Amino acid sequence: MGAVQIQAQDIHVGNIVWLRENDEVPCDLVLIGTSDTQGLCYVETAALDGETDLKTRVIPSACMGMDFELLHKIKGVIECPNPDKDIRRFDANLRLFPPFIDNDLCPLTIKNTLLQSCYLRNTEWACGVAVYTGNETKLGMSRGIPEPKLTAMDAMIDKLTGAIFVFQIVVVMVLGIAGNVWKDTEARKQWYVLYPIEGPWYELLVIPLRFELLCSIMIPISIKVSLDLVKSLYAKFIDWDSEMIDQDTGIPSHATNTAISEDLGQVEYILTDKTGTLTENRMIFRRCCISGIFYGNESGDALKDVKLLNAVAGSSPDVVRFLTVMAICNTVIPIKSKTGAILYKAQSQDEDALVNAAARLHMVYVNKNANILEIRFNGSVIQYEVLETLEFTSDRKRMSVVVKDCQNGKIVLLSKGADEAILPYAYAGQQTRALVEAVEQYAQLGLRTLCLAWRELKEDEYQEWSLMFKEASSTLVDREWRIAEVCQRLEHDFEVLGVTAIEDRLQDGVPETIETLRKAGINFWMLTGDKQNTAIQIALSCNFISPEPKGQLLLIDGKTEGEVCRSLERVLLTMRITSSEPKDVAFVVDGWALEIALKHYRKAFTELAILSRTAICCRVTPSQKAQLVELLKSCDYRTLAIGDGGNDVRMIQQADIGVGISGREGLQAARAADYSIGKFRFLKRLILVHGRYSYNRTAFLSQYSFYKSLVICFIQIFFSFISGVSGTSLFNSVSLMAYNVFYTSVPVLVSVLDKDLSEGTVMQHPQILVYCQAGRLLNPSTFAGWFGRSLFHAIVVFVITIHAYAFEKSEMEELSMVALSGCIWLQAFVVALETNSFTILQHLAIWGNLVAFYVINWVFSAIPSSGMYTIMFRLCRQPSYWITMFLIVAAGMGPVLALKYFRYTYRPSKINALQQAERMGGPILSLGNIEPQPRLMEKEVSPLSITQPKNRNPVYEPLLSDSPNSTRRSFGSGAPFDFFQSQSRLSSSYSRNCKDN
Repeated sequence: MGAVQIQAQDIHVGNIVWLRENDEVPCDLVLIGTSDTQGLCYVETAALDGETDLKTRVIPSACMGMDFELLHKIKGVIECPNPDKDIRRFDANLRLFPPFIDNDLCPLTIKNTLLQSCYLRNTEWACGVAVYTGNETKLGMSRGIPEPKLTAMDAMIDKLTGAIFVFQIVVVMVLGIAGNVWKDTEARKQWYVLYPIEGPWYELLVIPLRFELLCSIMIPISIKVSLDLVKSLYAKFIDWDSEMIDQDTGIPSHATNTAISEDLGQVEYILTDKTGTLTENRMIFRRCCISGIFYGNESGDALKDVKLLNAVAGSSPDVVRFLTVMAICNTVIPIKSKTGAILYKAQSQDEDALVNAAARLHMVYVNKNANILEIRFNGSVIQYEVLETLEFTSDRKRMSVVVKDCQNGKIVLLSKGADEAILPYAYAGQQTRALVEAVEQYAQLGLRTLCLAWRELKEDEYQEWSLMFKEASSTLVDREWRIAEVCQRLEHDFEVLGVTAIEDRLQDGVPETIETLRKAGINFWMLTGDKQNTAIQIALSCNFISPEPKGQLLLIDGKTEGEVCRSLERVLLTMRITSSEPKDVAFVVDGWALEIALKHYRKAFTELAILSRTAICCRVTPSQKAQLVELLKSCDYRTLAIGDGGNDVRMIQQADIGVGISGREGLQAARAADYSIGKFRFLKRLILVHGRYSYNRTAFLSQYSFYKSLVICFIQIFFSFISGVSGTSLFNSVSLMAYNVFYTSVPVLVSVLDKDLSEGTVMQHPQILVYCQAGRLLNPSTFAGWFGRSLFHAIVVFVITIHAYAFEKSEMEELSMVALSGCIWLQAFVVALETNSFTILQHLAIWGNLVAFYVINWVFSAIPSSGMYTIMFRLCRQPSYWITMFLIVAAGMGPVLALKYFRYTYRPSKINALQQAERMGGPILSLGNIEPQPRLMEKEVSPLSITQPKNRNPVYEPLLSDSPNSTRRSFGSGAPFDFFQSQSRLSSSYSRNCKDN
């Protein structure tokens, strides 16, 4: 069957899909052919992981050498797992039918796939078998609806709404009963009421239902719409902030989640990654130690060290082997530019630094042709055949390649990795003391270290191991675990060649940002996969922790439960003693001890988290990062997680607020986060300026929304007392609708521009963020104040209106309009009083809205059928109307102004002091400390006890071809379509109680 051009939505599993250069991949494919003679193709995966570097994909070994005609006739079966969203893993098997390969099994990995939304680059054509289509692709599986995040302020508003609802029910019941009693006792005595002697069965429900309708506006339904509107504006303010644009890259800040801006102002814990977040992730090769000889210690740059250059020129065997591992133990792809220069495409900054450093030391990685690597050293060309690649995993913490020297036929294992993954596996008798000292010395300088090693393999040893590796690579169940086990059989008895030291500089402004946010009462935790000494040195250099004697570091370590238990008890005891001292105490824990502590001593570790303001967690995995976030959230702390790489995504998504840095590791973190920024230093402005302003504005908006609804509702209730408790409404339905939609909404919406303090003052005095963290602007106490104000203003409006007009036997419509006018005047002055910084727009909204009220009512008064005919005209001609408005404003605002003046003069807050300083133009040198609300444990932590874990034996399962979690994808001439891709896409309390889990 020839190729047919079809829509992407018509692709079925098993189709052979053909792509041209620059085509977008329409579904998940297993690559079976390319235009490249070596079976390679290049893809751009930016749509998946944000990484702009081209990735190499290779056809399976079973398909090597097939020409264009054979690919049209190919038949076979692909055994693959059920669809998942892991874009870094694909454990499958390919079995071709005769006459291609006699039913031989060929393992498939992610390197043999083209995933949906990638683009084919630098390759004329490629073809693959569709294995996942539609929403079953890895991209489609990851499009799940994210779990909505509820801010602390939203939670408080929900509680207050519940309280108002209960109050409303009580009012309705009390007034309903009172209305029925008055009707049966007094109303029937009045001849003009005309109540029937016997009413229908539901007569007792009529008056309560009337009051339910009157009180229905007690809960402002529009509050959610108003909050969503202003929160979207808060997000736009972040997007538009020119001071948060990274000048180096031009990347602006961006708010992906528009619903949680006010939570930024209540952050109490920041959990941060190290590499690429605090540092630049721009690796520079600085020093090395080869066979116990240190290079670069004097000059600080090993590439300029005369001793090393002389050793390279003299072809020192130890140095040559060391540079060989640097050059080819990686996944780097060399590409020749048009000028003849060699450029390296690396998937990690460490590999890029090592390969470029080796090239500068004359060990140049020149070319890669299929499995043949070409190295040029001091004018001679050396070729190696790559037999196997043992990829890096976070568990093994090393990567290895098995290569064959094409000159002498020797098979060599080359490895590089963390010191704890290499040094313990050195051959018996090798002296590693100098290497251990080198690792410690470089770590003290804050440098990233890698140990390089090699081992010569015998032919029969390699062949025996290769069979086991192929078998492990072919399994579909626990493939990663089984491969790691097989790798362990080979990665031992190393000859450790030396240690490399790579510098990763701090980003600009990191120390100042951390120091400022710590003054704001925010605690910092560093969660990194790096070694302990390196993390400590970085923490010291960026003001994360204080040096002795001001600061103190407490270490939690151990490999067994008993060791971790004793270490944790010691640190907890020290923390309890020093918690009352003005000393910066931090604890350091590694991933192994952390795993034991979280599993067996969670409650004790939780107390430690509460007592300590700073923590450094080293050698932690992505899942452990997420567990630590969940631990702090269980104590009701507001957490912010910030990172830049794919390994930080789980932590970012778990936190109350996730911030991603658009860094050199791609955009995975930025795309998974609620907010993305270009540099760590922008976090200061994001929290102190945008977070604090958002919290203040939302606190006022939410409470004012309740206030304005309660005022009009209380007036209705008071009117019922002079209307026979009958549930009669003082206001008509049009006036009530206009009151909520037009008259009172516009002024408060412009509160998004209000600033109680200037941005400069806020940044200079970060400690005032404590008011937001403690929720002092929105809590039951402040809400009670607004509730009381609404009740007082309703009394003022009702009493003055009744005395001024009811006794003059005014019409009901006039009485209603006077009361409504009084409410509008009062609320204009309330908004003006609560506004801290006036702009032209705010003046127009407040006073222009007042003018608009009269214009709208004059228009309605001119319409005979409106029900308000001539009312506003008559009222505005009466001096008593304007006197009534003046009395309402004076009586309503007088006590409020007096109370505000008393508080401002005699009991000023720190914010009041700063406001006064801004108005007077004088500086505030120091505000002193603002004490946050203490955190309380639910109960005292009991003495630590050890719970022995249950022994678990590994279960070896058969191949996934017999597993219910696997799927067979058949393909070949029986597949209904071939495909040249069209351009279509697929449619596509605040009490701090700790919960011990």
